[in-house]
Amino acid sequence: MSGSQTPRKKYVVEQPCTLFPFIQSVQQNLSRNKVKSQLAHRQVLVNGLPVTQFDAPLQTGDEVVVLSGKGREMLRHPMLRIVWEDDDLIVIDKRNGLLSMGTDKERTKTAYHILSDYLKREDPRNRLFILHRLDRETSGLMMFAKNQQVQELLQRHWSEWVTDRRYVAVAEGQFPQREGVIEAALSQNRQCKMFVDGAGEHAVTHYRVLSQGEKYALVELTLDTGKKNQIRAHLEYLGHPVAGDKKYGAHGNPGGRVCLHARVLQFRHPITGQEMLFSTRVPELFESIVARRKGHY
Repeated sequence: MSGSQTPRKKYVVEQPCTLFPFIQSVQQNLSRNKVKSQLAHRQVLVNGLPVTQFDAPLQTGDEVVVLSGKGREMLRHPMLRIVWEDDDLIVIDKRNGLLSMGTDKERTKTAYHILSDYLKREDPRNRLFILHRLDRETSGLMMFAKNQQVQELLQRHWSEWVTDRRYVAVAEGQFPQREGVIEAALSQNRQCKMFVDGAGEHAVTHYRVLSQGEKYALVELTLDTGKKNQIRAHLEYLGHPVAGDKKYGAHGNPGGRVCLHARVLQFRHPITGQEMLFSTRVPELFESIVARRKGHY
């Protein structure tokens, strides 16, 4: 956590237990209500992550930090949730329909604006820095930097620090092969749509079919490169556009949205060097679309 808070003390868990009794045991002079207040105000961090659940499990070797002062209020927003936060980074799970950052037409209904307001509530000097984007129509995991040093480190060496970005999509049609590689250069036309063009920029997408239905397939996609709309353009080129993605050739919209979700984000922390891995489950909507009169590999 950043801002004006300073750690009161660090504690290392010696045997498995739950959080509330552990905090009570190391802070014997505090009442139950005071411990509850610390949890409610996000003053208790487990391995760097604010935890509010009194019965959160602790394992041997976990590091627990209790912060002095009043912690930042938990962010509650219908369009995103914070998955993880420390002094340098925020990882979020974004809903589809929310812009990553502002445009000429929309500046406030964005993940960037929501998180900036959240940080400035603690300290008006706090800032947020863009690292990468998800399309407005895409849901899932993305991260922001909380200082310029981290932003520059990650953006300068993105392919070295970010080791795994995996998506899941509902794609139209039946795939003749269970897995494959789409290696096709991409360019952008005057309508800001990406398309396969031999003179464009190198782009590589790996795909693996997780399940195959009669009309749609659930596909896992891994990026070697991170071009704009890469997955959407590559799947259109393959003849299996993302369901609901009219801009990139979809014929139907069975889920009422573009069915693309950033499911896995893995990177090496640019300050601590720790390997960080975050994942979300496949959206139930995606599975239900594919399951209609489902076939199997």
